[in-house]
Amino acid sequence: MNGFVASGVTEFPIVLLETDVGITGVGTGSHRDLAHIFPAIEGQDPRAVSALYDRMLAQVFKSGHGGATFGGIGTFDMALWDIKAKALGEPLWRLLGARDKFVPGYASGLDIALDDDALSGFYSMMAERGYTAGKLKGGRDHEDDIRRLKLVEDALSVNARKPGLMLDANESWNLKQAERFMAKIENELDLAWIEEPLRRWDAAGHARLSRSIRAAVATGENLTGLEQYSPLFDEGGIDIVQVGSVWGITHFLRVAHAAHSRNLPVSPVGLTLNPALAAAAAAVPNHLTAEVQDVNAPFGVTIDQEFIDGGIVVGDTPGVGVSIDEEAIASQATTHAGWLAPGGPHVRSERAGLRLVGE
Repeated sequence: MNGFVASGVTEFPIVLLETDVGITGVGTGSHRDLAHIFPAIEGQDPRAVSALYDRMLAQVFKSGHGGATFGGIGTFDMALWDIKAKALGEPLWRLLGARDKFVPGYASGLDIALDDDALSGFYSMMAERGYTAGKLKGGRDHEDDIRRLKLVEDALSVNARKPGLMLDANESWNLKQAERFMAKIENELDLAWIEEPLRRWDAAGHARLSRSIRAAVATGENLTGLEQYSPLFDEGGIDIVQVGSVWGITHFLRVAHAAHSRNLPVSPVGLTLNPALAAAAAAVPNHLTAEVQDVNAPFGVTIDQEFIDGGIVVGDTPGVGVSIDEEAIASQATTHAGWLAPGGPHVRSERAGLRLVGE
């Protein structure tokens, strides 16, 4: 299990992409390598989003588009889609071909640092908004995880006789640890999925695990490029195809269609960083459910969406539905360590996958 931001406050990177016709695109997700990537789209017609996405990948051909650089591409990609939809006067969900503005979702408290009372409180609040499924972070002690999963189940049971339960291990196990841990969990609970049980590249291990447990195996949020999914697809190592929202809209669409060709459902992760991904999820045929971590917008940001009825209702504002109050942000600008903190959620726990006993 990885760490957490003790303050509860973290960064929300924003990019404003200006055009010569007065339309400004809003992109969120990452500030990494923007200066390196920008020449690929500078002076280009922003409506050619798919072609410009490939142009950005080509721009970093030698250094590679993996890792944080992929986040910078995703942020520009969101801004380009925003410009295109605004130019056409359409909300993104309609531009992408969605019929319905409602996107099914599940509650996710990022809850490793919450005590039991706070855990119950969060999922009770989400239950009031109609959610019927919830995800717990865990993987170190099966007794703690079972107890806490039952708290999530109790909170959400006002909306469903058997709420959906998921466990996120954040790549903290090796294969046999995962099999043993899941045997103990599944002896008492029926999980919808186990998320990131093994290292993201272990396609063969994921396939073996999927065959040995009842729960679906969900992974993919840390894969930076469509090509990285191929081994998992080929080995049969992925049951729920996840896509990190920070990587952008075009990446999500391409992964979703690749998954659909294999009769697999897709589920976007962390929509707080790219709220526009809900609109993209509404437009693909195999969307299962989207992670809802927070029902509040970041400071200085307005998002045209509602968290009701156990999902997300995207709005009708042209573009991606995100507006920025630059003056408010500038007036209240503060610096937080956030994800840069040594014990933050970006750091893999020491001895992960190498522990003989639980913690």
